[in-house]
Amino acid sequence: MDRFLHVNGLRLRLIDHGGAGLPLLLLHGLTANARSFDGLIAAGLGARFRVLAPDLRGRGASDAGDSYAMAAHAADVLGLLDALDLDQIALVGHSFGGLLALYLAATQPRRVSQIVALDAAIAAADPRVREQLRPALARLGQVYPSFESYLATMRAAPYWGGWWDPLLESYYRADVVTHADGSVQPRARPEAIAAAMEGVLAEDWPALVRAIRQPVLLINAPEPYGPPGAPPLLSEADARATVELLTHGRYLQAPGNHMTMLYRDGARAIVAAIESFAAEQVPCT
Repeated sequence: MDRFLHVNGLRLRLIDHGGAGLPLLLLHGLTANARSFDGLIAAGLGARFRVLAPDLRGRGASDAGDSYAMAAHAADVLGLLDALDLDQIALVGHSFGGLLALYLAATQPRRVSQIVALDAAIAAADPRVREQLRPALARLGQVYPSFESYLATMRAAPYWGGWWDPLLESYYRADVVTHADGSVQPRARPEAIAAAMEGVLAEDWPALVRAIRQPVLLINAPEPYGPPGAPPLLSEADARATVELLTHGRYLQAPGNHMTMLYRDGARAIVAAIESFAAEQVPCT
């Protein structure tokens, strides 16, 4: 069920996937939207948990904001929790969303019970990551003659490497606004995404990660982010370096690359890992 909540002067979209178990808030990647987690839902994530997935400010159907600093994103999450009458939440974050989850755990420890970070580590807070993300950022600000042409362009993106899942259509449909002439344009503005990246780079991530006391499971996608032979977006060494800074951190791999991990085999592995990790932290009833 789609809902719109007014938080910090913004109208934020939230997908409530239902469920009666432990509440999970899913935080998407830098340029993504809440439908990026459809693969996890299809893999059964909603069978055990109450799953909530917002569009972060300036992405999907949520309003744009004046600031894209980590503190502004965190304030939005806290506002959503207050609006939903949730005192504490478990966070699952992919990429930028994983960093936001870590930031929240460090700065608002009472509100976060545990974290699953999907291909997110402090190595992502490096200007070099911009170059690896350039193909994903290239679509922003462009106008495409139709949704079909936009989808064809996305299917040819190097990070998919010829791989595709039909669930990606809902993700990319939520990514764009359709004009009267049928043309489409990504909703996220290039300047907003650039500001969000600068917000990541501005933080002292080693200090933040060392301050986290909640259990954290970091799931890494080791396959090439691009054509065969390309490196993963986050190497195992870089992922483990973040885990080593955590008081209660654990490392796990899932099939796929930074994007494909959210679908099919990767999604099934992630859902199983979340279920196991949550069971260890929350007493069975």
